[in-house]
Amino acid sequence: MTGAVRRYGIQAVGLVAVLLTAIPPYRLTAQDTLPTGLGTLKRDDIVVRFATAQVEIQVLPLAQSVIRLLLPDTYRSLSDLIKTKRAQLDDAAQRAGVQHPTLVMVSFYGLVPQARFVPEDINITSRGQLFRPVAIVPLSPTWSGQQIDARQQAVALYLFDEGISFREALSVSYQGLTNDGWSRGAMRALERERARVLARAQSLPPPEP
Repeated sequence: MTGAVRRYGIQAVGLVAVLLTAIPPYRLTAQDTLPTGLGTLKRDDIVVRFATAQVEIQVLPLAQSVIRLLLPDTYRSLSDLIKTKRAQLDDAAQRAGVQHPTLVMVSFYGLVPQARFVPEDINITSRGQLFRPVAIVPLSPTWSGQQIDARQQAVALYLFDEGISFREALSVSYQGLTNDGWSRGAMRALERERARVLARAQSLPPPEP
């Protein structure tokens, strides 16, 4: 946890089962040239985490340039999760008028009984621009009530407009709280791992013809 996190919550159990892999076509871009299956980072290495008095918030970028650097099982799990929600994501992006949305997984974990949360208050600032969610695709049945009990979680996929760069400094905010430690923690870990993955890929024998 970086010193930039204004408040601390409890360590929560991560979500997402290990599933088969598949990537929706609209998520692939020219910059997604990293090979898959060679990453070694864990979710906790890159998740943005902070807390209010009622909930802990975890924000996990789902850009290919990020999740391809995670452990193979984690990458496959997240990839399949995106695939299973592809129709809803496509529909939400179309309604929002965003052709290439930036996907982020947001989790709220209850710290107290009947903890309240406001999904729309999650914002990301990147390259000096404030990004608000253009659409939200819930993953948890508890999401719609915007209230969870202690140790309960509510998870959703957020769609933001394109333009967020996870290779540069950024901050995540919620109701006056801000975590701006991305550049000192997760971003550096991703840059180191990116170099290692590319080196591992170069050391692999060429495929047989």
